[in-house]
Amino acid sequence: MHHLTEHFTLGELTHSDLAVRQGIANRPSSDIVANLKVLAQKLELVRTILGQSAVIISSGYRCPELNTRIGGSRTSAHLRGLAADFKCPSFGSPAAICRAIEKHASLLCFDQLIYEGTWCHIGFVSQDIDSRGDVLTASFSGGRASYTRGIIG
Repeated sequence: MHHLTEHFTLGELTHSDLAVRQGIANRPSSDIVANLKVLAQKLELVRTILGQSAVIISSGYRCPELNTRIGGSRTSAHLRGLAADFKCPSFGSPAAICRAIEKHASLLCFDQLIYEGTWCHIGFVSQDIDSRGDVLTASFSGGRASYTRGIIG
């Protein structure tokens, strides 16, 4: 097991059930592994904000083929190993998690924090100074997402 940080492994930040089912090799390059280390360090901060509760990753790095099959954005931070979708059930609902993280925006320097209904998305850019600090709520209709500013729900 290749640990990127104390609580996050390369395997959990690259695993995809869809990739396994469809035989997609979701293997990151060395540059992306470097980004995944940065992501894992940021997720350690998230874990601290959430009272050291376990953060369960549902999606981290996505190779281009996987991202296309999932229907991800062509500019997704997942493609660069700088985003994660996650839950933290022992802390609370995804809305509560996003609200807690939003309070620490200056510490985390996230690019996007998105409340996605049943999970949270957090994304970063390679240089914190370029981070937008967007806090959004996703709504889904007809297989497409639209976004509203703030945590709604």
